[in-house]
Amino acid sequence: MIDGDTIKIQQDDKKISVRYIGINAPELDSEESEIAEEALKLNQQMVENQTVTLYRDTSETDRFGRLLRYVFVGDIFINYEMVRLGYARQRDYPPDSACKQLFIQAQEEAISLRRGIWKSK
Repeated sequence: MIDGDTIKIQQDDKKISVRYIGINAPELDSEESEIAEEALKLNQQMVENQTVTLYRDTSETDRFGRLLRYVFVGDIFINYEMVRLGYARQRDYPPDSACKQLFIQAQEEAISLRRGIWKSK
């Protein structure tokens, strides 16, 4: 586990970094470090030691060499849940925009219910 929008997975004999498409969680070394810690913990609860299913949009990797993917554990769409629960913001990174509207709706729900990042706003 790395943070609220990036995980490491075991694939064959190597560890691979996977960056969630369409979202951006607060960074651990930012002024939002408290919510970043909560985002990391939630991500960990949902993904750690689970079998994940990865779906590609348009791009294979980002500029840091991380796989760009939509991530599912069973029928739980992790990218979406991180935004809906207020632990990440919707962020469009074209051309990987297939779920943009879904993430916008999830963020609107989080804002209206004052979840996570949006508690004090």
